[in-house]
Amino acid sequence: MFTFKRLSVALVFSASVAISGCAGNKPSMSQEEFSAAMAQSSMSVDSLLEKGNQEEAVKVLGDLAKRNPGRKEPWIRMAKVHFDAENYAQAIVAAEEALQRDGTDRSAKSIRAVAGLRVAAQSLTDLRGDVELKGDARSDAVGLAKVMRDTLGEDVLVPPGEEKKKKAIPVARPKPVAATTPKKASAAADTAPAASGANPFSLLK
Repeated sequence: MFTFKRLSVALVFSASVAISGCAGNKPSMSQEEFSAAMAQSSMSVDSLLEKGNQEEAVKVLGDLAKRNPGRKEPWIRMAKVHFDAENYAQAIVAAEEALQRDGTDRSAKSIRAVAGLRVAAQSLTDLRGDVELKGDARSDAVGLAKVMRDTLGEDVLVPPGEEKKKKAIPVARPKPVAATTPKKASAAADTAPAASGANPFSLLK
């Protein structure tokens, strides 16, 4: 199960490996030397894992990472070892170390993403234990939100920037329909009719 203690231990271990790697005077291996050392370490790790000795397996990979601080491979294998053991916090830390050396590595990205989801799922499961669930999805969600709001505060759940954006969005109002103006009457209609007694042929004279 994910705990902050495990995360702290993982961070301390990662920092110690990085410091040791920087402080070491031994130069990094060549590509051929590293490939051979990685293959040998992988065999040792597989053998140790079969015996259930995860800590020793991680130590083997940590030693290889110290001797080759610029290489991502030991960290990726370490992340997989932690992930398979359901130590998701350590898996995330190891995956981050690999991504610092190669930000495009898909294996490290996948481990980090899935491990993060597992941690989030475990956290929600723990929170569900503090909420009186009624079986309805909406009521459960409201209950969980209330617990998180009481614990973390409103600003964490709804960042102030998002709230301002919602308020700043103008409400669309329908445009008023312009009143239609009656067409002007024709000049013939506006002209007053001739007197009933007038000669209708007088204009032709």
